[in-house]
Amino acid sequence: MQLTILDPNNPYEDFPPLSQALREPDGLLAVGGCLSKTRLLKAYRNGIFPWYNPEDPILWWSPDPRLVLFPDKLIVSRSLRKTLRQNKFSVTFDQAFDKVISACAALRKDSTGTWITDEITEAYSELHRLGFAHSVEAWCNGTLVGGLYGVALGRVFFGESMFHTMTDASKIAFVSLVEQLKLWGYQLIDCQVHTRHLESLGAQEIDRAYFVELLNQYCDIAANKSAWKL
Repeated sequence: MQLTILDPNNPYEDFPPLSQALREPDGLLAVGGCLSKTRLLKAYRNGIFPWYNPEDPILWWSPDPRLVLFPDKLIVSRSLRKTLRQNKFSVTFDQAFDKVISACAALRKDSTGTWITDEITEAYSELHRLGFAHSVEAWCNGTLVGGLYGVALGRVFFGESMFHTMTDASKIAFVSLVEQLKLWGYQLIDCQVHTRHLESLGAQEIDRAYFVELLNQYCDIAANKSAWKL
C-alpha cells in the first residue's frame, strides 16, 4: 500500500484512515506535512503521533495494538513505594519544560542518536506555551534528575518521552503524574508502544479501534479547571 504524502502547507488536511496504516513497520500511516499546532493536535485527537530520525521526513504513526495506562490500574512496586516514602525527590509540574525536553533529547548511553530534533523541540515548546504540552519534573537537592513531557487533550494525556539521571527519578515523576491525573479526572494515558518499563507500572496493550473509541469518549470532555495550575 502506498503511503499518503501530506501537504506541508495545509495543516488542516485530513490524515488517511487508520486502517491504511502499515503492518510492517507497525503503524506507519503517512509521510510529510508539518509540525504546526493544528497538525499536531489533529494527529493526537485521531490517535496518531510523529516519530522520525533527523535524516528522515516527518513520519506519522498509529500502531496496533496501542500501549495505554488506565490511571486506576497504576502499579507501584514495593521497592518504588519505599523510594516514595524516603522523600528524596520533589516533583513539580510545568516548571521546567525546556529543561525536560532538552534532557529527553540528550544522547543516552545505549543510543547513537535522538529523535527529538530541534524541529520537534520547537514544535512541542510552542504547544507548551499554548497550554497543550506539559512537563513533570523530579528534583533532588535542587537539581533536575528526571522527568517527562506529553500532550493533554480533554481527559487524555499522551506521553511522549521521559529521562532520568538518578535511579527511579523518572518512575517517581510518572507515578506522581498518574496520581495527579486521577485527581483531575483524567481517564487515559497513551504510552504509544510497548516497553517493559511502562508495563511494570501497569500499562497494557489494547486494540487500536478501542483506543480510538476512548479518544472519542474522553478527548472532548473539558479537564478539571485546576489542572496544570499547581
